[in-house]
Amino acid sequence: MSENNLGDDLKNKANHAKEAAGDFANDAKESASEFADDVKEKASEFADDAKEAANDFKESWNEATNGGENKKILAGILAIVLGAFGVHKFILGYNKEGIILLAATVITCGFAGMITSIVGLVEGIIYLTKTDEEFYQTYQVGKKGWF
Repeated sequence: MSENNLGDDLKNKANHAKEAAGDFANDAKESASEFADDVKEKASEFADDAKEAANDFKESWNEATNGGENKKILAGILAIVLGAFGVHKFILGYNKEGIILLAATVITCGFAGMITSIVGLVEGIIYLTKTDEEFYQTYQVGKKGWF
C-alpha cells in the first residue's frame, strides 16, 4: 500500500469513527432526554400522590380534632385528672382561662389547687355527660369558657 492510500484509508477510518461517535452521541442524547422525561413524569406523579396524601391527612386531622368525640373525651379526662393546672382549657383553645387556673395553682403554691381541682372535676363531669353535638356547640362553637 502506498502512503497516499494509507493516508486516505486513515482519513476514511477517522471519518467513519467520527460518524460513529456522532451517532453514539445522538443516541446518548436521545436516551438521556427520554430518561429525563420519565423522571419528570415520575416526579410529577409522586408530587401529585404526596399532595393527595397530605390532603387526606389534613381531612382526617380536621375530623379528629374539630369537634367530635376526641376533644370531648380528652378535655373531660384531663379536666378530672389535671384540672388544677387548666390543661383541659388549653386543649379547647381557652388560653386565658387555662392561664388563670394554672396561675392560681402555681402562685399559691398549690393551696388554690384544691379549689381549681374541684373546678376541673366539675367541668370534666359536665364535658363527659354532654352529647357530642351539645359539647361541640357549647364549647367549640359557642366558646363558653366556664362550666
